Amino acid sequence: MEKKKLRVLVTGVNGKLGDVAVEHLLAAGHEVVGVDLAPARNKKIISLVADLTDYGQTVDVLGSVGWDILGDTTDKAFDVVVHLAAIPHPRMHSNAETFRNNVVSAYNVFEACRRLGLKDIVYASSETTLGVPFSTDLPYLPLDEDAPLRGRNAYGLSKVLAEVMAAEFAKNDPELRVTALRFSYVQNVEEYAEYPSFANDIDFRIWDLWAYIDNRDAARAIEKALHYTPRGFETFLIVADDTAMPIPTKDLIAARFPDVDVKRELTEFESLLNTDAAKEKLGFTPRHSWREHV
Repeated sequence: MEKKKLRVLVTGVNGKLGDVAVEHLLAAGHEVVGVDLAPARNKKIISLVADLTDYGQTVDVLGSVGWDILGDTTDKAFDVVVHLAAIPHPRMHSNAETFRNNVVSAYNVFEACRRLGLKDIVYASSETTLGVPFSTDLPYLPLDEDAPLRGRNAYGLSKVLAEVMAAEFAKNDPELRVTALRFSYVQNVEEYAEYPSFANDIDFRIWDLWAYIDNRDAARAIEKALHYTPRGFETFLIVADDTAMPIPTKDLIAARFPDVDVKRELTEFESLLNTDAAKEKLGFTPRHSWREHV
């Protein structure tokens, strides 16, 4: 069955993931409107400049239709809101600013959607909600969506609290759907050149259990999530099927997590973040591995 073509608002269109996601959504036939702190670099889309930590600006852009002098604001302006905008890494800014920006902008987007009657949200969350940087006290391996939340730094905590907020918004509105995609270390092809060198230091990428996701696959996951129909709040780990390491996974576990319960037998280079839920419910399976490019 042909997928419905949707009117999609994407926040953070100038970000690393936003750039690729917009191109993928356009290729899939969707109408895309972008929001960022500067005009969209992609000139194929209408874009609006707004600071999403300001509630008034957020309501305005999430209700925007039309363009130039013919433009206006209205309820239900979009079919889906894809909220990617955030400070994307710890320590790019101060801890307090990272927390403020990410939590306030998430709240503003969720609340503006509530006020404007927008019932479908795709939210860019993170594997950091499970405890990055990971320590040896893991509950089990491979980790999945049922693992307990643990915000271990300002960035991770901002993502934890945004998920908690999204869940509460969904509880208060049975028609609302918030799909949180827990991306892990989004990568472009050119960044894979250094991956073979990771074998020289097993701890260099241990902080996220050696996980990553190809940017093209991350964009595909977003497009899959546009069409997810169950109401309520749900999370999905979006991670490559393999680790970033040229070392077998069983050897990584033996070296750094020998006392952690391994719930099932793993394949040679299998990721320690489990994406079965995304495969079964979203129909998303990663297509790309760094091993194809190095």
